[in-house]
This record gives sequence, C-alpha cells and structure tokens, in this order.
Amino acid sequence: MSFDPPAEVVRALVELALREDFGVLGDITSTACIAEDAFANARFVAREEGVLAGTAAAAEVFRQVDSSLQVSWAETDGASLDPGTAIGAVAGSLRSILGGERVALNFLQHCSGVATLTRRYVRAAHGNARILDTRKTLPGFRAIQKAAVRAGGGFNHRDSLSDAVLIKDNHLAALGIAKAVERARARWPNRIVELECDTLEQVAEAREAEPDIVMLDNMSPDDVRRAIALLEGVARVEVSGRITLESVGAFAETGTDYISVGALTHSVRALDIGLDIDG
Repeated sequence: MSFDPPAEVVRALVELALREDFGVLGDITSTACIAEDAFANARFVAREEGVLAGTAAAAEVFRQVDSSLQVSWAETDGASLDPGTAIGAVAGSLRSILGGERVALNFLQHCSGVATLTRRYVRAAHGNARILDTRKTLPGFRAIQKAAVRAGGGFNHRDSLSDAVLIKDNHLAALGIAKAVERARARWPNRIVELECDTLEQVAEAREAEPDIVMLDNMSPDDVRRAIALLEGVARVEVSGRITLESVGAFAETGTDYISVGALTHSVRALDIGLDIDG
C-alpha cells in the first residue's frame, strides 16, 4: 500500500501554501537578519509519540522554495515516533530553510496527526474490523489526508462521488430502497452500491434489495449485531456515526466488516514536530 499522495496534488497544494505564506515580499525577516551566503543543517525532530506522515509534502516545500536544498529522511511514512526521534534533515541556504520551515511543518504535523489518530483507532479495533476514513476532509487536502490514513494503518473509503454509489437518507427521500438500488445497478453496473440504513426495518428491506454494502448509521453495538443477523450475509457491513476511541472496540466485536470514522480527518490534532537548526 502506497503512503504517498499523487505527486501532482502535492505540487499544487505546496504551491498554493507557499504563495499564501510568502505574500508579496517574501520572508522579510530572514532577508533582513540572515546573510545571503549563510548555510545550515536542520533536523526534523518528533516532540511527542506518534506516527509519521506527510514527508512527500514537506520535501516538496523545500524543493519549490530552493531546489538546491538537500532533504533526506531517516524515517518513512508509517514509522512509529518517540519523543526525540530524528525524522529527517534539510541542508543548504539558511534563508531558504527558514522560508520553508512553517509550511513544511504544517504539512508534516497535520498529516502525522491524521496517521497517529488512525493508528489509535486501528489498535482499538484489535484487528476485528477495518478502519475507514470518510469524505469529511479539509477542502483540497483529501489526497494527502487519505494517504496519512493509510500510513496509520487505516483504509480509504471512496475518494470522490465518482468512485462508488452510496445511497443515503436524502436520496431515499425521493424513492424507496428497492428502487434506489435497482436504478443504481442499472446505471452503474461496474460500481459498488452501498446503502445507508438508520433502522432495522430498513435493514430488512436492504436484505431483499441486496446492495454490495450496508452502512449502519448511528446504531448501537447490539443493533449492529441484530442487523448483521437480519442481512444473513447478503452484503458486507459498515458501521458509521459518532464512533469514538472508547466505543470502536465494541463495534469491532459485532462482526462488522468496516468501521468508518470521520474524526480521522475532520477533528485531528497536529502532531508536535519541530525543525531544529544545528548550531
């Protein structure tokens, strides 16, 4: 499994972030305070325990700031980090290093935060179900956030609306379950058809319609077990809705195939990583 997002997405995101950070005049502090010919070595260092992700974006930052900078990594995405772990290094013009520092750390800290939280959910599930992300991602950041989920041991749900059919409650407001699944299969015969169910009554209807996956939304673990029994194996099962680190283990024990967690990308805390200039 690749932990790197598509290179073209990384390039575009980094370009946008640097344009935002440099403004009109660039890094005026470093221009004023740092000699043009000053060179340095700097090290990325973990300040807390976690999982590394986002190295591709961090390296691309320095490449765009100054292609002469030399970036190397002692750890790769997916690596477990302890406080004090030396993650990688960048060497070259001190002005250039300082100019790219914040943006590189923003990507590295955010992606590592996603990977770290994902790893916690994966471990809490004890291998009984796959942990999936959702489309609840930061606009423009989906590819790098989903790569970070993979680095943490999770799996990706659909990347976009084009990847699979997911019939939710607002779709069902227009027509019933059987007709919705039938139309989806007729229009997109080569796509996975997933159906969201909020009640056990809908699950019983889903058993007759036979989608590929039934998503059980906001159900208790006991209701998930009842739903799985009702389905009698006609569809794979995904559990979703307000899943927490405290509850994910109980849901994983129900026999569900997947557990999707929006918090992996929409409520993540950045991992504390610093860039230390060697004196």
